[in-house]
Amino acid sequence: MPSFLDFEKPIAELQGRIDELRETAGDTVDITADVARLQAKSDKLLRDTFAKLTPWQKTQVARHPERPHFKDYVAGLFDDFMPLAGDRAFADDQAILGGFATFRGRRIMVIGHEKGADTASRLRHNFGMGKPEGYRKAIRLVELADRFGLPVVTLVDTSGAFPGIQAEERGQAEAIARSTEACLAAGVPVVAAIVGEGGSGGAVALAAGNRVLMFEHAVYSVISPEGAASILWRTADKAADAADAMRITAQDLKNFGVIDTIVPEPLGGAHRAPQAAIGALADAIEAALTELGGTAPDVLRQDRRRKFLAMGRI
Repeated sequence: MPSFLDFEKPIAELQGRIDELRETAGDTVDITADVARLQAKSDKLLRDTFAKLTPWQKTQVARHPERPHFKDYVAGLFDDFMPLAGDRAFADDQAILGGFATFRGRRIMVIGHEKGADTASRLRHNFGMGKPEGYRKAIRLVELADRFGLPVVTLVDTSGAFPGIQAEERGQAEAIARSTEACLAAGVPVVAAIVGEGGSGGAVALAAGNRVLMFEHAVYSVISPEGAASILWRTADKAADAADAMRITAQDLKNFGVIDTIVPEPLGGAHRAPQAAIGALADAIEAALTELGGTAPDVLRQDRRRKFLAMGRI
C-alpha cells in the first residue's frame, strides 16, 4: 500500500478500515460484500480528490518518494542501457545519469536526474540536484549523440541544481547555461519529459527540447513554491499560495505553450501504478520521436529556437 499524503487522509482511513476488516475476519466470516462496499467508496473518494488537486497538492504528488525515478524508467523503457560516466574535467556526478540505450528498436541517448529511492541512495545521488560536473557530463553526452546522429531523450526530475558553495566555485551557472545551449544546438531530435519536479535552471538545462512532455501531476517552475514564498512573503508557510500564483501545473503550462504534451497518470498518481505510468510515457516518447524522425538538423534547431523564443510573449 502506498504512503499517503496529508490531503489523502480520508482515503487512508478507508483503506485502514478495509485492512482491519480483512485482518479480524479471518477465514470464517464472509466479508466480501463489506470490503467491496468500502473499496468502492475509497475508489470514488480517490477519483474525486485527484480530479480537483490544487497546484500545491500536485507538487506533493510530484515529490512522492515512491514515484518512479530515472533508474525505474531505464529498466522499464529501454534495452541495452550502457551508462557513460564523467565530465572529462572533474568528476562523475551521480545526480545526473545517462548513456546509450535502445528504445523500441531505436538507438538513442538517454539522460536524466536520479533522486534515489532510500536514504543511502538519495545521499549518493544528492537528491537529484546536479553539480557542474553533472551538467558538463550531460553536454558531453548530447554532443556525442549529435556526432552519431542519435535522438536524445531526457527525463527531468529535480528540485533544482545544487546550490552549494563548491558547485558555485566550479561554475554552476556556466555549466547550466552550456547544457541548455547544447540541447538547443543539437542537430538531432531532443525529447524532454518532466516526470516529477522540474525545478529552475537545473531542469531547463535538460529540457530545452523539440518536444517537452509532462506527466499529468508533475510540476515545472522557475523556483520551488517554498523558495518563492520565502522571497515574496518571507515565510515558506505561504508555499501553497505561491504554487497557485506561479502556474506550475501541466495544464497551465500546456496553455502557455511551455510544454507540448500532457502524459496521463494512473488514478492516484504514478506511484500507485508505476508500470502503467512508464507505459504511458513510452507511448508519448515514441509519438514524439516518430513525429521528429527524418527532420533535417537545421530545421530541428530552428524549431527549438522558435519554440523557446515564443515563450512569454503576450
